[in-house]
Amino acid sequence: MSKHDSARRAFLVRAAAGAGAVAGAGLLPDASGQNRGERHEAPAQLHSRGGAFFNQEDAATIAAFTERLMPGAAGKPGAREAGVLRYIDLALAGAYADLQDFYRRSLRQLDVYCRKTYQESFRRLDAARQDEVITALERDQVTGFTWPSGLEFFNIIRTHTMEGLFADPIYGGNQNFAGWRLVGFPGAQSIFTPADMRSRQAFTREPIIGLEASDESAKGRA
Repeated sequence: MSKHDSARRAFLVRAAAGAGAVAGAGLLPDASGQNRGERHEAPAQLHSRGGAFFNQEDAATIAAFTERLMPGAAGKPGAREAGVLRYIDLALAGAYADLQDFYRRSLRQLDVYCRKTYQESFRRLDAARQDEVITALERDQVTGFTWPSGLEFFNIIRTHTMEGLFADPIYGGNQNFAGWRLVGFPGAQSIFTPADMRSRQAFTREPIIGLEASDESAKGRA
């Protein structure tokens, strides 16, 4: 993993730890229903014809983009392993449906910019060029973006990437509690021991419990 990738991962992890409530479902609306530099095709996380909202091509673009925002490494899950694509896809089909046109227009403008600048779609660029595009978006230096602006698109997709990494798995992301394990968030534990309450170390004891398991447990006691 390059220093650039490590710094990007560290930023998102620190941001999530500092605003730890992102892992709490109360801040999110109700849900409905590799190798770096590789060329991303249809992600296995979604149906071969697309997902709940994304078609095959847009899903591949979002998978590539979010993986560059939060790249994975050996023993360190990234956006792909955490299921960020699935989270965003489900959110846009439900709770974030008002952002569907925002994403459609942004992805169309992104494709036009990449084809004009690099003669290739974003999802087929190598990691270095994908990073160049993302940096230009962050600095609002891309050409051809009207509404949304490149910076607006970058900010929204980074926010949704963090949500997909660190929100409760019931929303479709944070698969196998990958994001929570990164920041030591314990989930909805029924009991914390006195040692847990005194500890300043990241929580590592199994199990880490999400809302779905907690809800099923409550039904079982009813």
